[in-house]
Amino acid sequence: MSKLKQLTDLLIKKKLTIAVAESCTGGALCSLLTSQSGSSAYFDRGFVTYSNQSKTDMLGVLESNLEEFGAVSEQTAKQMVSGVVKQARVDVSVAITGIAGPLGGTQEKPVGMVCFGFYILGEYFTTTQNFMGDRHQVVDASIDFALTTLVHELSN
Repeated sequence: MSKLKQLTDLLIKKKLTIAVAESCTGGALCSLLTSQSGSSAYFDRGFVTYSNQSKTDMLGVLESNLEEFGAVSEQTAKQMVSGVVKQARVDVSVAITGIAGPLGGTQEKPVGMVCFGFYILGEYFTTTQNFMGDRHQVVDASIDFALTTLVHELSN
């Protein structure tokens, strides 16, 4: 069974709703989550906040946070997911911000570095992963990681 099917089955079975915020994945997770028939039972909304300004305007990410930690940071991922939860009032949420490449990487934040913010039934947590490959592989790996984490957390 695919991770997407596992996740959607869990959301439906537990009567949970999900909303997402995406930066480097550009809406690919939203598209995947809504590709299933019946997705209106679990999917509330998605925010594609590619620019820093959109993160601030749509999700309430603090400009001071962006200046101090940058768009690609666990601090920003946490503020993004918090903004989603404030806007959408859902049970589950994930925010993804990273550097898909091939440009934009630095020694401190290389191409393939992706930060995630999760909100699951009242609990927040963040993590950073480093993926290898080209732009499409980094996006695919980011989505796969988000799905895997959500399935794992909701299965417990």
